[in-house]
Amino acid sequence: MEDLLQIRRAFGILFILVSVGVSVASTLSLIVATSGYPIFWHPVIWLTSFGLSFGTYLKKSRGKLNMIRQRMKNSVSWPNHVKAVNGLCWALPFALIGVFPSMIQYLILFGIGFGNLSTYIFMKKFSQQVNNEQLIVGTMSLLFVFVAAAIDQTLFIHNQPVAVFLSRMLIAVSYALGGIFALLVKK
Repeated sequence: MEDLLQIRRAFGILFILVSVGVSVASTLSLIVATSGYPIFWHPVIWLTSFGLSFGTYLKKSRGKLNMIRQRMKNSVSWPNHVKAVNGLCWALPFALIGVFPSMIQYLILFGIGFGNLSTYIFMKKFSQQVNNEQLIVGTMSLLFVFVAAAIDQTLFIHNQPVAVFLSRMLIAVSYALGGIFALLVKK
């Protein structure tokens, strides 16, 4: 039981680091997008934002990385069709960004939402693990699609960079809520 709690806490920290990485990278990307800097800076910003936060944490806590791997390995034993469905839930919304680039802010939220929700369901059914922090991230991301649509269609209908920024901040909030839950849960 203590091992599961430690794994959950490791994922809580991971989710909070995702939230921090998304927040920092989104803010810097918005500045770059609205200041006329070359598009080259976007991948540099994202890689640096995530690299610094994850690198610093994992360098100090190699044991946490092993815990995260341990939980992720649970999906290896799933039936192939389940792995395929889970992979599609994660990848399809992101792949559709190339087809529908004007819907990027919604497709990112759908990808995070469906990906985390399907992983939660399959972990519960096939690995007998109840990872409620993943349920929180998935559910909040899907609910935030409606929030993003309402904001985008009223306040920022003609400002795509701000609309994308706000949807990314909603993703950060989703991951922060899941991470905080994982750190506060007692069992």
